Amino acid sequence: MICSRLLYVFERLILEGVVLGGLKMYPCEIKQQAAQQALSIRFRAAVQDLPKHFGRVYGQIMQYLETLGEQHTGAFAAYYNMDMQYLDVEAGCPVLKPLPGSGEIKATVIRGGTVAVCHYTGPYDAMPPVYEQLMQFVKEQGYVINGPAYEWYLNGPDEVPPEQLKTDIVLPVMVIKEGATV
Repeated sequence: MICSRLLYVFERLILEGVVLGGLKMYPCEIKQQAAQQALSIRFRAAVQDLPKHFGRVYGQIMQYLETLGEQHTGAFAAYYNMDMQYLDVEAGCPVLKPLPGSGEIKATVIRGGTVAVCHYTGPYDAMPPVYEQLMQFVKEQGYVINGPAYEWYLNGPDEVPPEQLKTDIVLPVMVIKEGATV
């Protein structure tokens, strides 16, 4: 009985994020990710301007999908640099099959492979320490980052309050240390 209760408490801490030394820790893992078809728009913007760009981009893609009679399976943003005043961002939606692009909407494939994932719950503007935690996890597991950082938005600000936003932060990785496993 005590063991099952401790296991339950441990699982809750892992799922909700553990506070260690004043820093909330979120569950991270290394896993395989399948390649995914997507429609996206790439743009450059300062971090403070991202909400208006995301609104425009996701709105355009949703409208285009509606004209095609197709559905999306989520939303993502890929960050090709970390210059907060001039971010190089690709925002889009995964789709179930290859679809043609139109205008600035491009058909793309998000490559598959080994990734490091951190499961984050909270406001978007509180993510920097989570990125630091994930990068440390990658290093400790014997990997290096091998591509852009992705944020997969599992819900949105139109659905839940900021403290309940769920985001998977995903980094493509490759092995540098013998014995690292997926």
